[in-house]
Amino acid sequence: MTRDFSQFFSSAATPDSARRDRPLIEKLGWQPFFAQQTNADALTQTPPVRVVEVHRNGLHVIGDGIDALVPPRLEATVGDWLLFDRENPADSELLHRKSLFKRRAPGKERHLQLIAANIDTAFIVTSCNDDFNVARLERYLALSFEAEVEPVILLTKTDLCSDIAPFTETAGAISDRVVVVELNALSAEPAARLAPWCRPGQTVAFLGSSGVGKSTLVNALFGEEAVETSGIREDDSKGRHTTTRRQLHLVPQGCTVLDTPGMRELQLADALDGIADLFDDLANLATRCRFNDCQHETEPGCAIRAGLESGEVDPARLSRWQKLAAEERFNSASLAERRANDKAFGKMVRSVMEAKKKRKR
Repeated sequence: MTRDFSQFFSSAATPDSARRDRPLIEKLGWQPFFAQQTNADALTQTPPVRVVEVHRNGLHVIGDGIDALVPPRLEATVGDWLLFDRENPADSELLHRKSLFKRRAPGKERHLQLIAANIDTAFIVTSCNDDFNVARLERYLALSFEAEVEPVILLTKTDLCSDIAPFTETAGAISDRVVVVELNALSAEPAARLAPWCRPGQTVAFLGSSGVGKSTLVNALFGEEAVETSGIREDDSKGRHTTTRRQLHLVPQGCTVLDTPGMRELQLADALDGIADLFDDLANLATRCRFNDCQHETEPGCAIRAGLESGEVDPARLSRWQKLAAEERFNSASLAERRANDKAFGKMVRSVMEAKKKRKR
C-alpha cells in the first residue's frame, strides 16, 4: 500500500509546468548507469524509485506516480535506487550504486554506516572562521575520492571575514584536483556560482560541520526558505544542529540536493584508495623508499625522510597522512574482524538449526 509523504518532499512545490518538462525520475537523477541494470519490461512491472529519506520504520521512496514507504533494510541508504515491487515492497530490488559515502559508525560500534549513495558532486562546506580545519577537510576529501565523487570546497561566511585570502590559499593547497569556491550563502551568489554542478538530473550533497551554512545553501538553490536554519555560537564559531537527518530535496527545474546533519565524528574505513588519491604526492614518493614496508621513521633509504630533510615534504601534512592511514588500517581491520565474527556466528547458528531438524526426524 502506498502512502502520501509528498508534504515531506520538496518536489511537491514544483509547478505543474515544470513537472511536465521531464519525467520525475530523470529530475531525481535517473541515469543510463541505472537504466542499464534493467529492461523495459522490468521497468513496467517494477518502476524505479529513489530513497529520499530513511526512517526507523522504513524507506521513503519517490518515483513517477509513486510516493511510498518501503520496509527498512540495512543495505539501503539515502540516494539509493530501487525497482519498486508494488505487491511486495519489501522485495523491491536495490540497484548497483554509482557512488557510495560510508564511514565507521560513531562510538564503539564496529560496523560501517552508509551515509548516501549515487552522489555526483560533494560540496564540502567550511566557514572562514574558527571552524576552518585542514585535517577535517582532508577527511571529507578522502571520503569523496574513495566514493569516486567530484569534491568542491565551499568557503562560506565570507561577508564576516576581513581577509579570505589565507583561507582560500590554504584550502587550494590541499589538492590540485579540487576546486575552491568562496561565497556568501546569504547573498544571491550560490545559485549562480554553483550552477555548473547543479544541472538538472545531477545529485549534489552538502557535507560539513554544523553551522557552516549547509542548509542556508540548500535554501539559496531553492530561492526560498525550504529547510530550517540556525546560527552559530559567537564565542567559538561552533554551529547548532539544524538538519537532523539526511534528506534529498528536489530543486524545481534543477538538481537533487542532499542536506546532511553536521558530523561530529568522521572515522574513515575501507578508504585506502581515497587517502592515496588525496596524498598522491606522498604516496608516489613512498614508492621510492628502499624497503616496501618502510615506516618512514629510521629506515635507511627512506624517500619520505629525505624529502623532509630537503624541504620537499611538509612535516604537518606528512603527520596528517600517517594519522589518516593508520586510522584507516585500524578501522578496516576492526570491521574485517567484525565481519568474520558475524560470519562465523551465522554459520554456527545454521549448523545448530540443521542439527535440531535432524533430531526431529
